[in-house]
Amino acid sequence: MSGPYHEGSLAVQRRLGVRELADHVGRSIGPGIRPVAAAFLELQPLLVLGAADGEGRVWSSLLTGAPGFVRATGPHAVSVAGGVPDGDPLAAALTRPPGAPDTSGSAPIHLIDPVDPGVPVGTIALDPRTRRRMRLNGTARPSARGLTIAAREVFSNCPKYLQQRELLGAASGRGSGAVRHGERLTAAQAAFVRAADTFFIATVAPGHGADASHRGGNPGFVRVTSPTELSWPDYRGNAMFLTLGNLEADGRAGLLFLDWTGGTTLQLTGTARTVFDAGGRTVRFTVEHVLEREDASPLRWSAPAYSPANPEVIKEG
Repeated sequence: MSGPYHEGSLAVQRRLGVRELADHVGRSIGPGIRPVAAAFLELQPLLVLGAADGEGRVWSSLLTGAPGFVRATGPHAVSVAGGVPDGDPLAAALTRPPGAPDTSGSAPIHLIDPVDPGVPVGTIALDPRTRRRMRLNGTARPSARGLTIAAREVFSNCPKYLQQRELLGAASGRGSGAVRHGERLTAAQAAFVRAADTFFIATVAPGHGADASHRGGNPGFVRVTSPTELSWPDYRGNAMFLTLGNLEADGRAGLLFLDWTGGTTLQLTGTARTVFDAGGRTVRFTVEHVLEREDASPLRWSAPAYSPANPEVIKEG
């Protein structure tokens, strides 16, 4: 392993000729939470968390609360009030007793610490108001407050492809809406995906834990090619290729789409692969399970001001 990278990321970096740049950028990844990062976390009303459930499926989940619900409790630990909401696919995996083995029999993620290692998680705190984001990866355990996350990797990303939104307020009745499960997208869900300007992706890698990241673009940048197939272009970023590197090592992935104005969430779990060609890179995702939840988020955001970095979307057909 070279610095923060495992062989999957290194393979993508070599393929694209960015190894030297990736090593330079990778110096921003550290194990500690600096005061400026701790202050940023305490201002956030939402956190996206990625992990594998007890059956080995990878999900990306939304956690929300009043500012301060996420806070650093030291240079290497974060506390999340409330933890994962009831009914979320990751709730069971992140509320079992600390140290209890996962006996699901599915393909495990090989953990770094064999003694009470916790559950590997990736998190991203994204603030649409300021177009800032911070990622923190580590291991999570249940706590009296909700969750405690031991930080292993902490870093920030640039505002590229982040849409700006204002927080209008919070609605009551969180989690009281309809819940729909499926193995494929309905026509309405496919339209929801096509209209998205933002989504989150969770990935994993054996021996290296989990990661949660953001993808953004103008509406239409995510294509629905069938009720079980999505694709999106991998826009130019920071050259670390943490997400694509994880997919190179382990194809499991979880996507989260959010209705910013109404609070509905759409969570997809499945597998993804990257297609490299002369025109760039495209990620193709195969849907295995769908979970739609109305009023999953109480937060209500304004219409977006799109990032000036967003490439033009070529219409399908």
